[in-house]
Amino acid sequence: MDILQSINGSFQGSVIEMVTHSGPVAKAVLLLLFIFSIISWSIMFQKMLLFRKAKNQSKKFRKVFPRGGSLNNAYASSKILKGSHVANIFMSGYLDVVSLQKYRRKENSLSEDTGKFQVQDDLQALQRALDKAESQEISRFEKGLSFLATTGSTSPFIGLFGTVWGIMDAFRAIGIKGSASIGGVAPGISEALIATAAGLAAAIPAVIGYNHFNNKINIIASEMDEFSLEFISVVERSLMRKK
Repeated sequence: MDILQSINGSFQGSVIEMVTHSGPVAKAVLLLLFIFSIISWSIMFQKMLLFRKAKNQSKKFRKVFPRGGSLNNAYASSKILKGSHVANIFMSGYLDVVSLQKYRRKENSLSEDTGKFQVQDDLQALQRALDKAESQEISRFEKGLSFLATTGSTSPFIGLFGTVWGIMDAFRAIGIKGSASIGGVAPGISEALIATAAGLAAAIPAVIGYNHFNNKINIIASEMDEFSLEFISVVERSLMRKK
């Protein structure tokens, strides 16, 4: 820094100085990377709250189902715990079961064998409803993650563009002054390096956040699969007792 001060008193070498002394293209690059970074951090903060809420409310719901002994009690809890992925797929499955039961009550002239086929059909319909609800929940948790992936993959290249442009300016300064002194190339090189640093600063947290939340989604998907099997088992026992 002392060398820079001795060469050019107006250029102090600090980060703020490098940004303010950079050209319009470099400033546009830094502004774009700053916007990417702000949006990425906002998404990661929202996702952190979303996953925490889902985890806490799912724990509360699991205490009600199946130990509560009644699907009606579990349904009442699911309407309150709307942030829980487990409660949401239960609600979809429960409403599907209620709808099927209302439909089956109108068919009182079926034989016992036909009733067995009805149970199988109802369970298959329930499985489809749970699969659809699970897909919707996964989409809810994945919302916004594509932007993190985009930021992680494009920010280094945007920063690289700023780097190349800064080096071009540095060589242009050399050509104008006719010498390759440090004073002639220092501003352009500094501009190039700050663009590279900004690109990495935007990309690294986004990549880490994307991988972290993807892992969380995989865990949640496994939880929902496990709960779906448990819910179908409970409904199957209930239908078989009625037959």
